[in-house]
Order: sequence, then structure tokens, then C-alpha cells
Amino acid sequence: MTEAPDAATRGRFVVFEGGEAVGKSTQAGWLAISRDAELTFEPGATRVGRELRRLLLEEYAGRLDVLTEALLMAADRAQHVAETIRPALEAGRDLVCDRYIGSSLAYQGYGRGLSVDTVRKMSEAATGGLWPDLIILLDMDPLRARARGDAGTDAFEALGMDFHRRVRDGYLELAAADPGRWTVIDADRPASVVREDIAALAADRLGWM
Repeated sequence: MTEAPDAATRGRFVVFEGGEAVGKSTQAGWLAISRDAELTFEPGATRVGRELRRLLLEEYAGRLDVLTEALLMAADRAQHVAETIRPALEAGRDLVCDRYIGSSLAYQGYGRGLSVDTVRKMSEAATGGLWPDLIILLDMDPLRARARGDAGTDAFEALGMDFHRRVRDGYLELAAADPGRWTVIDADRPASVVREDIAALAADRLGWM
């Protein structure tokens, strides 16, 4: 039986969270490159995940029951952890992920109105209780984010502003409840300034210079 790696040899796991068009993908990509870390995302990073993403955001977009939606997200996450995230960390590689458990809590829980506790239990079962070492919440008023003009048109991005405000409020509540893991960064500033804050945070919390 293979022994689990100890904390000294396991890679560090960083997740970027936030609403639409706040710069998550840009900043996650930058941090991964600067750290020579593995970069991944949700949903859809695995072969199984790509099919689930297509069902969620294209074929059945806007027509899924909220519980079905949450279960499909959990299925994507279970495969992602088993195939990509856990193997990387156990091999000692650092990993940066664009969205993870926090997205399900904020979107299917606070946004869609499903029990946040139910969503949390689904995700913890799907991941085997694997939480990030650091969650970076890029925060911006959703109306300001939409005005940037770089939001897409998938099933979630097309939802009304009330939904996106609930998602933002949910994220902020999650961050306030777990400050040891979450840090909120104001994303309504130039990307280079946001990047400086992320670099300082990673250096302080993870020793990443």
C-alpha cells in the first residue's frame, strides 16, 4: 500500500474563486507560470469533465434541475481530483486551479438556492475532503465586471444580475467564515496591481517568492 505524502513533500494547492469576468483565469495562469506550478480549472479539465461541461453549459443549459446541476458539478470535481489534482499534489507538484468547491457553494448554493450544507457535503464526498491550502477570492461588483465586456455567454454568465449579486454575497460570506483559508482581493483595479497583491499574499502564506 502506498503511503500518503507528508506535509513537507506534498505540493501546495491554490484556488482562484470569484464571479464572472473578474480576471480569475488571467491571474491563475500568471501565478502558475511564475511558480512553475501545474494549472487546471473547473468544470471540464478531464475527458469526463468535458462531457459534463457540455451537458451543463451547452446541451441542457438553463434546463437542469438545480440538484442535478450540483450533482454533475460534483461528478466533474470527483474525476478532476482523482485524475489531476491529487496525483499532482502527491507527486510534490504545486497546483493552481481556476474554480473549485467554493464555486459550487456560491453558484449552486447561494446563487441557485440549494442548501449550502448539501452542496458542501457533495463536494467533500467528491474530493475526499481535499481542500486548498489557499483560496484567493477576486472580488468585484458584478455590474462592474459585466461592464468590462469580456464575460461570455454560457448558462451561468447569461443569468440575471440578481443571481450574480447572490453569488458575490455568498463568496464574501464564505471568505469571512474561514479567513485562515480564504483571502479577498479587490479585482476592480488594473491587472498588474492585482497581481502584485497576489504575489505578496503567496509569499506571505506559502513562502512563494
